[in-house]
Amino acid sequence: MSVDVVQLAQDLTPYATTAITAYGAAVLARVEGDAADATISFGQRILRRLTGRDTPGSETSAEQQALADTLAELASTPGDADLVAVLRVQIRRLMTAHPDIAADIGGWARPAEPATVTITTSGDRSPAVHNNYGTINTGDSTT
Repeated sequence: MSVDVVQLAQDLTPYATTAITAYGAAVLARVEGDAADATISFGQRILRRLTGRDTPGSETSAEQQALADTLAELASTPGDADLVAVLRVQIRRLMTAHPDIAADIGGWARPAEPATVTITTSGDRSPAVHNNYGTINTGDSTT
């Protein structure tokens, strides 16, 4: 299975950063059975696989250690866009150096991304509607 590691790193970074932001450095130590939502749980699984913590007793590569260091730094300063970019690059480097990890993660089913809906309205009696399949009547000058 050929995996586009650049695209995969781009796709995985939001899950990894969501997990690390939600739980900080403890994210790697939390167990799968915790009441975490699907995105955070998937992010935890990614981080365990990328850092080698999914296979106890295995030797950590230089790329895995660099990634773990960046995760620890990101946990202490969540939301740092520069560190998120560094994380994405390190994920890409790690998966390029370890194509078996890229193929493994590339085959995992991803949870649906959470949907965010923002509805904005302005003006007197302006309706704010997510989906409308008919007429909206505000009561002004209707017959």
